[in-house]
Amino acid sequence: MKIVIPGGTGQVGSILDRALTAAGHDVVILTRRPRGPREVAWDGETPGAWTDVIDGSDVVVNLAGRSVSCRYTEANLRAMMDSRVRSARVVGEAIGAAARPPKLWLQMSTATVYAHRFDAANDEARGIVGGAEPGVPGYWAFSVEIAKAWEAAQEKAATPDTRKVALRSAMVMSPDRGGVFDVLLKMARLGLGGPVAGGAQYVSWIHDRDFVRAVDFLVEREDLAGPVNLAAPAPLPQRAFMRSLRGARGVPVGLPATKWMAELGAFALRSDTELLLKSRRVVPGRLLDAGFAFEYPEWPGAAADLVLRARADRRRGGVG
Repeated sequence: MKIVIPGGTGQVGSILDRALTAAGHDVVILTRRPRGPREVAWDGETPGAWTDVIDGSDVVVNLAGRSVSCRYTEANLRAMMDSRVRSARVVGEAIGAAARPPKLWLQMSTATVYAHRFDAANDEARGIVGGAEPGVPGYWAFSVEIAKAWEAAQEKAATPDTRKVALRSAMVMSPDRGGVFDVLLKMARLGLGGPVAGGAQYVSWIHDRDFVRAVDFLVEREDLAGPVNLAAPAPLPQRAFMRSLRGARGVPVGLPATKWMAELGAFALRSDTELLLKSRRVVPGRLLDAGFAFEYPEWPGAAADLVLRARADRRRGGVG
């Protein structure tokens, strides 16, 4: 198949690119700074010569959008909103105008669309879409509005011959340098991988190989459209999540962090505490109902595999 990945140079795009290329697919990346023969320039906002690669493709997987790993200032939140909505809108325009449109448009979304909650898990049918919630910073609601607007841009696109799926993805865990797992593993190695603000908040995640397998599954299942949660079926509290990661890495102790300590750490990393403190309790209802079998449904097994792969990668790179 010919698969086009707008915004495919980030961590998730690299994971998909490697797997799909290894499987024999023709993968084209749309990026603002093309560097290789399979990369095509676009600005993520306006039509251009790049639309030619959409015409005649089989699948489009749009991952474009400003990284959420930043301080949640008003300007950064607006940039997140604009980059996601504008890129989804122009991808929809390109698909709608194509003489031979792709059969499938997978649009990246986020599990952050669901409410901060501890009492029950969010699936696609019974999950609570978030918004203004008591007891959490007011700006968290804007993250939900970004997710809703992102999905709405896909839903509203006039693409009658193309099936559309919104990928409500949890954090994709892979050993790639600079990814979220890499950061968490470094914290564990340094003895900083303890509970944050009590650690009761849930962490939703998906192993990188299951993410790729889920994408393959959605390509094949022509009966599935609309929002689909891409998350392992066993989210767990942050304190248990980090305990399992420490166990996989052989680190016996992780220092706890209070909320104000988390604020200082996030400020130093130029990130935001929403990524640590929001309780994301998300389960993949539609995938499970459709018969998808996770290779890594539980975090302890996933963490063990990822730690082994991270160590192997470091050895190949000459790092101890």
